[in-house]
Amino acid sequence: MAGNETTAAIKVVGVTQHYGVRPILRDVSLEVAPGELVGLMGANGVGKSTLLSAIAGILSPQKGYVEIGGLRRRSSPEAELAIRRKVAYLPDHPWLPMAKTGREFLLGVGQLYEVDPERLMDHVARLLRLFDLTEQADAPIRSYSNGQQKKIAVASCLVTDAPVQLLDEPFSGGLDPSALLALRRVMQRLAEREDVTVIMATPVPEIVEGVADRVAVLKDGALAAFDTPDGLRRQTGCDGTLNEVLERLINPETMANIDHYFEEAAP
Repeated sequence: MAGNETTAAIKVVGVTQHYGVRPILRDVSLEVAPGELVGLMGANGVGKSTLLSAIAGILSPQKGYVEIGGLRRRSSPEAELAIRRKVAYLPDHPWLPMAKTGREFLLGVGQLYEVDPERLMDHVARLLRLFDLTEQADAPIRSYSNGQQKKIAVASCLVTDAPVQLLDEPFSGGLDPSALLALRRVMQRLAEREDVTVIMATPVPEIVEGVADRVAVLKDGALAAFDTPDGLRRQTGCDGTLNEVLERLINPETMANIDHYFEEAAP
């Protein structure tokens, strides 16, 4: 839920990014209030990961800029360091130190973010239990399955206690049903907190519904909509599920394409 502070937790201003001659992001601007959980949605290849990379400071946009808590990214070494201390970023395909154990990795990340040692030890133990990794905790990450590696990557963001969390498709990567349930409950708890701001990219409307305060919808590299789920329903005139609402916003010709496919396939 959004807090009462006037300074945006995340501010994106006119961000534009091209890869060669192909525009990926086109003049994207949005503000996320402190304490909000925002779902970032759109079709494949529309620029969700690129936008999160720009907000995370991994990518320097060709035009526009990003502010975190009133500090502009890449404006100075001091500002960038201050931002990095309070931002955790989970890319879609995260790098993991395969020779380290899961416990060592989580402890190292927590120490990097200067988490209190007693809090860190307890939090690591609880995260390992939450994601059913206790038995694997002291084995090297290279021995983990793909789903277990995704679990430890997600846990590495949560262990930071960072007030700004940028999560690119945290529910993908082969998570089992218990992990999906656990992560969804974690997202619900984060959404209730006033001291944590989250942008979460996911293609699954059912995950966003009931968790996100607002939904940012990208289409053709531009921000097509940015509103609450109910606000998006009013905007589209659709009273159905969020999935149906997003189809109208992102790809309204889907049903026509399906009908066309089966018409062509008919004998």
